[in-house]
Amino acid sequence: MNDKLTEKTVQLDTPIMRGKTQITEIVLRKPQSGALRGTRLQAIMDMDVGAMMTVIPRISTPTLTAQEMAELDPADLTALSVEVVTFLLKKSVLAGLPTA
Repeated sequence: MNDKLTEKTVQLDTPIMRGKTQITEIVLRKPQSGALRGTRLQAIMDMDVGAMMTVIPRISTPTLTAQEMAELDPADLTALSVEVVTFLLKKSVLAGLPTA
């Protein structure tokens, strides 16, 4: 499968500080069904904050903590959430979407 369909890097508007390390980007990988456990697909498709706060740490590199998720800039949470939703779309749907 094409890496573009299985992995996406999101540049953060507001970097996350982890100790003395500044995290400026998050790599998300396409979730397997197990990473979606405890959530509802509809909640993920709606970009529900609670669902995203559950799923994103499971598929992110570096793995984000609950505290880091709670302190994310809303614009960064939205950008990450859009990528999660995009991972759940069928290839045929993605083919019809405009590219950046």
